[in-house]
Amino acid sequence: MIMGKKKTVYICQSCGYKTPKWAGKCPECGEWGTFVEEFQPEKPSSKRPSISWIDTSSEKPVPITKIEKIQKERFKTGIDEFDKVTGGGIVRGSVSLLSGEPGIGKSTFLLQLSDKMAKYGKILYVTAEESPEQISLRAERLNVKNSNLFIYATGNLEEVKNIVEQMEPSFIIIDSIQTAYLTVIESAAGSVSQVREGTAFLTNLSKSKGITTFIVGHVNKEGNIAGPKVLEHIVDAVYQFEGDRGYNFRILKSLKNRFGSTGEIAVFKMEKMGLKEIKNPSQFFLSHRPIGKPGSVIYCGIEGSRPILLEVQALVTRAAFGTPQRKAKGIDMNRLSIIVAILEKELGYPLRNFDVFVNIAGGVKIEEPGVDLPVAVAIASSYEGKPVKKEIAMFGELGLSGEIRGVKLEEVREKEIERNSFYSIRNSLQKNNNKIKFMKEAVEISLEALYGEYNKGSG
Repeated sequence: MIMGKKKTVYICQSCGYKTPKWAGKCPECGEWGTFVEEFQPEKPSSKRPSISWIDTSSEKPVPITKIEKIQKERFKTGIDEFDKVTGGGIVRGSVSLLSGEPGIGKSTFLLQLSDKMAKYGKILYVTAEESPEQISLRAERLNVKNSNLFIYATGNLEEVKNIVEQMEPSFIIIDSIQTAYLTVIESAAGSVSQVREGTAFLTNLSKSKGITTFIVGHVNKEGNIAGPKVLEHIVDAVYQFEGDRGYNFRILKSLKNRFGSTGEIAVFKMEKMGLKEIKNPSQFFLSHRPIGKPGSVIYCGIEGSRPILLEVQALVTRAAFGTPQRKAKGIDMNRLSIIVAILEKELGYPLRNFDVFVNIAGGVKIEEPGVDLPVAVAIASSYEGKPVKKEIAMFGELGLSGEIRGVKLEEVREKEIERNSFYSIRNSLQKNNNKIKFMKEAVEISLEALYGEYNKGSG
């Protein structure tokens, strides 16, 4: 028997781009130092798993009005916050990717989820990173005791398929895809080929047998899901755990969901007994807010379709060196530079001589433009040494001329502000029955309204 010749191929671990020669920078995604050498046969193996699970047997196109509507069966997990993120429950036969940094709580969450889902059928928990004894110790700490939960320690996905055919589980958990492998692929576990084909193999298995599958994925140093982007395209849903290790809360965010809206979040608190869902994240994040301190502003943001109140903190101090510092945690550094420039131009603050530090309390990361106004008011408050009125909450995008622009879901934000006993500066503080339109006006009203109140009786 003549074996096919092997050839050396360099594959980008970020995007999956292939090249016959090594290169320092990937021409496809622009990443540096991501090419890894792999050996591939000249002719693809006939055993190679296929990602084509869609039925293409239809002989002719069908009008969309004639297609039979199928109501997807959903499993309620019993974890209300997670059910909201999934869009009302986990869809039967779906494949979900759960990612996050090491130690952030992925395995803990999946064990707790397994305990809730075991009422619907058998669960096969495949661990390629830990021994069954380690899983058992964690389950004992979390008080997870269910006879429908089965632990199987292997990284071989062909063995997983055999076990699935024998026990016929309703759910499969793979922890993690970076340590799983297919023997028909010669590259090492964790390579682009193994991760891509392993995910396709599991997806094919799930779709053909109607098994709901969760796959754990690692993240790289930039916080993105490790492996090629095609990994995210194969699965039905992508959920990512976020959170600073210095805090005891975790945010589960929906990055992709074929059965619901994306961007939805759930907030959990890490405790000894596992992850505990937070019903009112706004109240949780504001629990340690200082009252009457300059530089602290309440901001109402949107994550998916969910409003949440957060504290924006700013500190302005005279620069000790020639070049002033600009530091931001939780918001884009470039956006902070623009806001500082607007404050210098519109309010005349000489911030070129001051260090400016901005932080979103709790370690939350904000990417939407509605945080502009709270950041500007917080900086002005710290510079003036005047606190902002404690009942005020705000949001709004800033234009380069200092105008306050509208943002998405303003009515939803207003309701969240009122529900938590705050009032919006846009609607409640008015001049001539018009909403506040300029940053300068918002800063003046916010600081003037309180300066006397917190300094009564002071020298």
